[in-house]
Amino acid sequence: MAAADELEFEIPNYFRYYRSGRVERLGGTTTVPAGVDPSTAVDSRDVIVDPSNAVSARLYLPSATAGDEERKIPIVIYFHGGGFCIESAASPTYHRHLNALAALTPLLGVSVDYRRPPEHRLPAAYDDGWAALRWVVSRVDPWVTRYGDHRRVFLAGDSAGANIAHQVAARAAAEGMPVKGVALVHPFFWGTEPVGGEPRDAEFRERMDRRWRFTFPTAAAPEDPRWDPAAVGSPAEVGCERVMVAVAEKDFLNHRGRRYYEKLTASGWRGEAEFVETPAAGHVYHLLAPETEEAAEMIGKLVDFFRRD
Repeated sequence: MAAADELEFEIPNYFRYYRSGRVERLGGTTTVPAGVDPSTAVDSRDVIVDPSNAVSARLYLPSATAGDEERKIPIVIYFHGGGFCIESAASPTYHRHLNALAALTPLLGVSVDYRRPPEHRLPAAYDDGWAALRWVVSRVDPWVTRYGDHRRVFLAGDSAGANIAHQVAARAAAEGMPVKGVALVHPFFWGTEPVGGEPRDAEFRERMDRRWRFTFPTAAAPEDPRWDPAAVGSPAEVGCERVMVAVAEKDFLNHRGRRYYEKLTASGWRGEAEFVETPAAGHVYHLLAPETEEAAEMIGKLVDFFRRD
C-alpha cells in the first residue's frame, strides 16, 4: 500500500481519513431534493448564505403562509447533527424533520449546510453558523423578508448542531445581535473530567479527546469552552430570552446537557429556561424513529417552544 493510501484517522461509523487527504464517509451521505413535500405541503428551496465559502441552506415555508404576506412566522435557523462530520441539510432525516417543524409550528426554517471536518476543521462550522444568522438578519431573501418575523429568530440544533447553535448564540450576544431563543437537543458537549454518570472508561475518554483534537486542531484543550461550555463559569453568555435543553436518559451525553442547564439557571441569567428529559430513550431518538409516540411528544415540545411569543 502506498503511503498516501494509509489510514491517518478514523471515527467508526462516521469517516475514514487517509494521508492523501481522501475522505471516506461511512454514513449520512444520502440526500433528497428540495421542493414541495406532499405530506406537509411545505415548500423548500436551496440558497447560498455565504458565497465566499460556498455555504448553503435549505429554506422551508408552509404553503398556507405563502399566500398571506401579512402573517409573520418565527424564523428557526437549524444546525443538523452528525458529530460535525456527516449528514447535511439535504439528508432525508433532516429534510423530514424541518418539513414537520415548519408545518406544525408554523415557521420559516433555515437549515444550514455548514462545512464539515475533516476537509474543513472547526471553527469553520461555527463561522458558517454565524454567516447564516447574519444572512437572515440582512433580509436579502424574499421568503425571509416577506414571511419571517425578525422579532422571533431562533437558533436550534441536535447533537453537534446543538453545540453549533450554542456557539452562534454566544457570539450573537457578544456582538449585540438579537436572538429570541435557543433550542439545544441532545447537545454534543464533552470534556476530560467525567460528569455525573458518564462513561469513565479511560480508553473511551481518550478516544473522545483525540476525536476533538482532530476535529478542532487549534482548540486550546479538551476543556475548551466550545467543547464544554459549562466547564468554566457558566454558559449564560447565550444572552437570549429563552433556552430549551433536551436530553435522553440512555444517551451518554445526557449529563453534559443537564449540567449545562443547571449552570445556566444558577448563573443569574434572567431568561426562561426549560429542561426536557425523555425516559428510556437514546440519542436523537426522535429523528431515528419519528413515527413513535415519544418522537411526537418531543416534536410537540419544540413546536410549543418556537410558537410562544
